[in-house]
Amino acid sequence: MIFGVRAVIEAVEANKEIDKILVKRDLQSELSKELFSALKGRNIQIQRVPVERINRITRKNHQGVIAFISQITYDKVDQIVPMLFDEGKVPLLVMLDGITDVRNFGAIARTCECAGVDGIIIPSRNSVSVNADAVKTSAGALLKMSVCKENSLNEAIQYLKDSGFHIVAATEKGDYDYTKGNLTNPTCIIMGAEDKGVSYDILSKCDEWLRIPILGTIESLNVSVAAAVLIYEAVRQRGIAKD
Repeated sequence: MIFGVRAVIEAVEANKEIDKILVKRDLQSELSKELFSALKGRNIQIQRVPVERINRITRKNHQGVIAFISQITYDKVDQIVPMLFDEGKVPLLVMLDGITDVRNFGAIARTCECAGVDGIIIPSRNSVSVNADAVKTSAGALLKMSVCKENSLNEAIQYLKDSGFHIVAATEKGDYDYTKGNLTNPTCIIMGAEDKGVSYDILSKCDEWLRIPILGTIESLNVSVAAAVLIYEAVRQRGIAKD
């Protein structure tokens, strides 16, 4: 965490990996104008918030600005995919659409690392990020694997499809049971938020919609559990599970 207008400007200009910046709602000064000028054209999430929210985070001289620095350097899908193919892999990626709970994110990342998933894809806005809580919940997995932050999940999906990936969504609207899906080729599994699921815009670009049967009275599984079910189904289908 970095606070103070000048300190945040310096972090932005030094190209630090910044997850988001909180700015006091009514902040107006010459220095704040310099901050917004430095942020122009950069894909950094900015939230205008009441000063009380900032005060709850720190009582030090924050000057109405706090920046949260990522614990990792994010990758891009078009950077990691060619490398995965060059290594002779049949890549398995997991994309998270609209997931904001860091505990679910950390749990999914832990499963991904244990199962040998090659990368996690998240959107740059309205999404979880790699913060201390997520890293802790992941048991450190987020520090050991590739996390891609993309401006547009739609564009990322199109790039993956053009690269030969099979795009699979987990949804209660699924056409058939998850065990009947094809997860043996280069695959990206898409998981959505528990309340809304995978957005229709994303679903429309998927090759398969898979569902996990629910036999009890509760409507759905926790998203991290559902992700684990599909990820390990891919492991099973690929025949790479260890004895």
